[in-house]
Amino acid sequence: MKKIFLVFIVFLSFLDFSYGQSEAIWMRYPAISPDGNSIVFSYKGDLWKIPTEGGLATPMTLHEGHDFQPVWSNDGKQIAFASQRYGNFDVYIMPSSGGKADRLTYHSSGDYPSSFAPDNKSVLFYFK
Repeated sequence: MKKIFLVFIVFLSFLDFSYGQSEAIWMRYPAISPDGNSIVFSYKGDLWKIPTEGGLATPMTLHEGHDFQPVWSNDGKQIAFASQRYGNFDVYIMPSSGGKADRLTYHSSGDYPSSFAPDNKSVLFYFK
């Protein structure tokens, strides 16, 4: 009887451990807004936004392609990110309040944003 109880306790602790890990493991590439009020991050291939003081995260992109690596513009009005919507990763841009994302690059290699130019008119990116 003690052996069965011990196996049961070990099994329950394993379930609790695996559940706790699956909640946070997919949150990646956090980017803090220039004013420090919001964070945009990638979660399971989409971009999400949350206030820095906490609360509920709201989706910014919901797409079959993998969206990640968000970068804020210097004025906080736009977000650039990489997305795999058409096969390879290209750079997209969208309003920081959400909305339609516009594709900026069309290269056959993968393109990834790194920052905005000081005037916010251009997105600097690298490719692999």
